[in-house]
Amino acid sequence: MEIKQYDDMGDMGMDVMREVGSIGTGNAATAVSGLLNTDVRITLPDVKILGFNEAANYLGEPEEVVAAVLVQMSGDLKGIMLFLLKLDFINAVTETILGCKIEDYSQMDEMAVSAVTEVGNIIISSYVSALAGLSGMEINLSVPAVSINMLGGILSVPMIEFGYETDKIMMITGNFILGQHKLESSLLMLPDIESLNKLLKKLVNIGE
Repeated sequence: MEIKQYDDMGDMGMDVMREVGSIGTGNAATAVSGLLNTDVRITLPDVKILGFNEAANYLGEPEEVVAAVLVQMSGDLKGIMLFLLKLDFINAVTETILGCKIEDYSQMDEMAVSAVTEVGNIIISSYVSALAGLSGMEINLSVPAVSINMLGGILSVPMIEFGYETDKIMMITGNFILGQHKLESSLLMLPDIESLNKLLKKLVNIGE
């Protein structure tokens, strides 16, 4: 049975997405560890489907400024992926790669933006690789773009793009652990409904 919105996925569909999250998380930890040349662990991820206001309140305050790395998906799976980064995560990256700490987003120069973009792209690519590997689908990614804006403004991007199909946001949440630092990790995975139906059909059939 085809779904018409994210809420229709049911327990089996959510279990499938958690499996994708688990594999993507392992891939991301390995890749980020290599980039930062330090031990990186990620806690077991959870998959949540929340409305716009629920998502904003869960992730922080709608007026809180955050950074986001955005990638468009095309090919067999169409949609967008958004990885959100707050200052503590950004500093973990810039201190390791560039040896500098940022007190405010306005201090992010071209090198800091490039480092954050690279980390976000690696993490997004890790999850997309998990999706492609499990489903056998061909998924192409656009060049990543970085946005710094209020959380509410960032979350409005998927609502503008997919609001005609769904008023929900699907996210994979967890924590990156770098040494003694525990850093929030929030990845918004937003395939369009037609693509999500194709994905679930392939993944649920594989699991049967």
